[in-house]
Amino acid sequence: MVQRKWLVVAALLVAAALGWWLAPRPDLWRGVSFSRCYYDRDGRLLRVTLADDRRYRVYTPLAEISPLAVEAALLHEDRWFAWHPGVNPIALGRAAVNELGGFHRRVGASTVSMQLARLRWRLHTRAAGGKVAQLARAAQIELFHSKRAILEAYLNQIPYGKNIEGIGAASLVYYGKPARELTLAEALTLAVIPQSPARRAPRAGNVELARARGRLFARWVKRHPRDAGYGPTLDMAWPARAPRDLPFHAPHFTDWLERTNRAPRLTTTLSLPAQQIVERAVAAHVGRQRANGVRNAAALVVDTDTLGVVAAVGSADWFDAGIAGQVNGLLMRRSPGSTLKPLLYALALDEGLIQPLTLLRDEPGGFGDYNPENYDRAFAGPVHAAAALRQSRNVPAVWLLSKLRKKTLHGLLREAGVRHLRPESHYGLTLALGSAEVSPVELAQLYAMLANGGVFRPLTLAAPADRAGAVVDAAPRLLSPEACFLVLDMLRETARPDAMRGGGARARGGGVAWKTGTSWSYRDAWAVAVFDHYALVVWVGDFSGGSDGQFVGRRAAAPLLFNIIDALRAREPAVAGPAAWENPRGLNLARVDLCAVSGAPARRHCPQTVKGWFIPGVSPIAPCAVHQVVWINPRTGLRVTDGAAVAGARAEVYEIWPADLLASFRRAGLPRRQPPAFEGRRAAAATASAVEPRGPEIKSPREHLTYVLPLAGPAPPIMLQATADADAEELYWFAGAVFIGRCRAGETLAWTPSAGVHQLTVTDEHGRAASRQVTVEAGR
Repeated sequence: MVQRKWLVVAALLVAAALGWWLAPRPDLWRGVSFSRCYYDRDGRLLRVTLADDRRYRVYTPLAEISPLAVEAALLHEDRWFAWHPGVNPIALGRAAVNELGGFHRRVGASTVSMQLARLRWRLHTRAAGGKVAQLARAAQIELFHSKRAILEAYLNQIPYGKNIEGIGAASLVYYGKPARELTLAEALTLAVIPQSPARRAPRAGNVELARARGRLFARWVKRHPRDAGYGPTLDMAWPARAPRDLPFHAPHFTDWLERTNRAPRLTTTLSLPAQQIVERAVAAHVGRQRANGVRNAAALVVDTDTLGVVAAVGSADWFDAGIAGQVNGLLMRRSPGSTLKPLLYALALDEGLIQPLTLLRDEPGGFGDYNPENYDRAFAGPVHAAAALRQSRNVPAVWLLSKLRKKTLHGLLREAGVRHLRPESHYGLTLALGSAEVSPVELAQLYAMLANGGVFRPLTLAAPADRAGAVVDAAPRLLSPEACFLVLDMLRETARPDAMRGGGARARGGGVAWKTGTSWSYRDAWAVAVFDHYALVVWVGDFSGGSDGQFVGRRAAAPLLFNIIDALRAREPAVAGPAAWENPRGLNLARVDLCAVSGAPARRHCPQTVKGWFIPGVSPIAPCAVHQVVWINPRTGLRVTDGAAVAGARAEVYEIWPADLLASFRRAGLPRRQPPAFEGRRAAAATASAVEPRGPEIKSPREHLTYVLPLAGPAPPIMLQATADADAEELYWFAGAVFIGRCRAGETLAWTPSAGVHQLTVTDEHGRAASRQVTVEAGR
């Protein structure tokens, strides 16, 4: 009978042991959240966030904790940690005798494993049941985990006063350094706090803390006699800092990271010195312009080589609730105004519509029912493409967008990852003037793409070492490197805003390709630049979307842009040679002679030529047709068609402009010197040395449009308009074989068609013609 009882007991013990062994492996970190520490690219601490439970708890691997701190903690809390199985039976027996004997002296028996069990399972160890559970859990922890794993979990979770837990957070908060750099005096100070965090609150003059540390130092010296001389340094190790003294740099940037990052420690691409430069520049600019209604601004600096964010200021003042300062303006989508025009010109260069000196027309006119105007309400007349871009002329930009066929601006923005784009039909031609909303981050990516020869890559916030193992897709090329170089080269000639105030030698950008933008109704002022190896975006406005006449890119944003550029350049040594985006070597580009007047490839009769960039096989190659030789009768001073038939006739070079361009020059107050009239009736052609006359060119109706008749009431007429060469006075319009009417070149003629597909033809008096198919639908 007794033997059977022992067998039952043995079986129960075996079953208990098996159950204990087969129990789930206890997780030492379950339910423990950590702060996130953000560092700049050079290792400077930017910010320590609160963990999910609103405590500072910085995960620190055991290998990154000072050996002095580890030894001090074990000396104070658990000298026999390396040998006992989670419970120290000698210490436990001593504590039991003290308790049962009624002694009032406190004797500690908790091991590191027992304390970790109490923290991990939130045990109430003052009650007997809680103490038993603590002992069991400590044994379980020791059974499944190594001593190093237990010690690491313990040092990362023990309290250090206030809302600070773990030696990593305590070291950062109290001493402003990582735990691996703790000195002996600092390690001894921190070691005694967890035993009584409230009474040993880390502050100068805390007697309880000083006594406990002194006792621990005495024990330390017994183990390390050579350290006895460190006694006087103990009073120099008082924690003089508090959580409020933790760094709080670049809050918009670190908040941005908080959206996706869960790593406890992250080295970022940000440069703290550059960040502080930009913050000071933004604050100073807003302070100077406050009287003019400017209260808020944002700025973003990107390294175009790495696409890393170097500086990010999301508002003028994080702490100013009046401007919603904690909103990150760098992520807000706003109308970019004219800052998209360089991308449009790059597309036009790639499609062969223009080269930098191509003559474009900036004059009043409509594109269907859309009639764009310029910011200054004036029109410059014929203007070279580079000047049109620098001066931000709207009509040439809209015309270029209307001519794109291979890739549209909307398509480019979509490929570049601009979010929340509506269908292209929603914007129409207004997209050229910034009707789609983009964020400063997206705009920085687009300009960095220009600096990188059309290769698009998204911005990065984490340093390369912290992106190790990430899957990197092949970067797509969205524009040709030639088009990107030419656009930036055109923008590099834009005068600085301070040049108008006597900037002297600084009158040019100085290796700065920049563009401004003003959104509709003066809600946003922009300035964007590519310089050295940076792309910089500056925004000035109001987060509420309020309108203010001061929000003009050149006035409100450009001065801040150049203040930041000058400050960053003053901090960095001069770069030898041009930046990569300024160097055309290796590109399919040629420098050719262009007519200084027409901008087209020069002919022998062009009196003045300039060197200009040309993309062989892509750029328009039609030679200058403006400068032509005409024969003048010296007796009458009039023009003749055949110089050989008139004695003494002399050949002279005159500008022969198409009628519409000639009218455009006149409207812009830029009259051109014209040849004298012909003797008698105008000849049909000039001499053999003259350029072949051009036929009419239909300007309205536009290509690829369908006109819809109204359901009721009279249909509005379609206005017919075409340009012609200077030798054509009248144009004749036909719909199929039906004569519509006639008008002078450049003038309009009203046409009211019926529903159907019409072949529209215009001819001049010399028989030269142009045709266009027009579709007219009945109203639905």
